[in-house]
Amino acid sequence: MTKSRLEAFSDGVLAIIITIMVLELRTPEGHEWSELFKVWPTLLAYVLSFVYVGIYWNNHHHLMLTVRRINGATLWANLNLLFWLSLFPFVSGWAGETHFAAVPMTCYAAVALMCALAFTVLTSVIVRADVSNHLLADALGSDLKSKLSMTGYVVAVLTPFLGQVGVVLSGVCLIAVALLWLIPDRRIERVLEHEHLS
Repeated sequence: MTKSRLEAFSDGVLAIIITIMVLELRTPEGHEWSELFKVWPTLLAYVLSFVYVGIYWNNHHHLMLTVRRINGATLWANLNLLFWLSLFPFVSGWAGETHFAAVPMTCYAAVALMCALAFTVLTSVIVRADVSNHLLADALGSDLKSKLSMTGYVVAVLTPFLGQVGVVLSGVCLIAVALLWLIPDRRIERVLEHEHLS
């Protein structure tokens, strides 16, 4: 199977996810800076979620550049990723409205962890889908960034129940992982550049 419909569908779903998140933002009740300050948790949760969805869109785009052929398993693995990403508006709103309480923060981190696991599964399924997808297999290597991310997510899931310090640590882990992935995956770019030159 070709990958064009998978890419188009994924782009559409990710655009809808971002749209839902921004539509759920509530404007301040008044017109003073103090009113804006009251909604900072919701804004912060939205910004972090927007960055996460943007990172997945960016890396999904790079991932698809290495793909030549897909199969039915690839479609389901991609849907699995989109399902977990579609939960960001829910956990983002919940975390922001509760001022980052322990349970919402744990759920937010759990969704982030499941997105990372789903992306890992997708890459694995793509590699096995067809021998023509060897560029992705060549690019993956030891995948240190993914291992560091998984560790950060697990810490972010577990620490909110340690009190306010744990909630802050959870948030720091989530932000750190986002910063780690802001730059598109250079491994894929290097492999594509090498393929282009050869």
